[in-house]
Amino acid sequence: MNPLIGTYECKVDAKGRLMLPAAIKKQLLPALQNGFVLKRAVFQSCLELYPMSEWDVLMQKMNKLNRFKKKNNDFIRRFTAGLKMVEIDAAGRLLIPKDLVAFSGISKEIVISSAINIIEIWDKDKYEQAIDDATGDFADLAEEVMGQDDDDELS
Repeated sequence: MNPLIGTYECKVDAKGRLMLPAAIKKQLLPALQNGFVLKRAVFQSCLELYPMSEWDVLMQKMNKLNRFKKKNNDFIRRFTAGLKMVEIDAAGRLLIPKDLVAFSGISKEIVISSAINIIEIWDKDKYEQAIDDATGDFADLAEEVMGQDDDDELS
């Protein structure tokens, strides 16, 4: 699957349904027939939407963990807590289960943001706060994560 692109503001109705923006729906077309996994994010109070093909790749990695190590078992349990298989209906809507709405604090205004191979679903205020919180440290973070040492470039 190609990397997903875009950040979009949308609304959730009273039943927890969100209408996916046309641009995201178009990018997800190859994955629509296989469905998705919706889960709690690990580091933020947002949700992550995995196309089934991406979820399968992740599960193959996790399946290699030794379950006779308590730490691994605890991680698997927490990582998979609350996850749901979901589909996008014919109208292009995604139903967010109530427990995941509660976890993420999603209200009416939301942000759908691509994160390479998955989609993050945020309450709009929480998304803006997370972006603001990361602004000051982003240059340092970018250098640490993506920067290369001068020695590496010469090799």
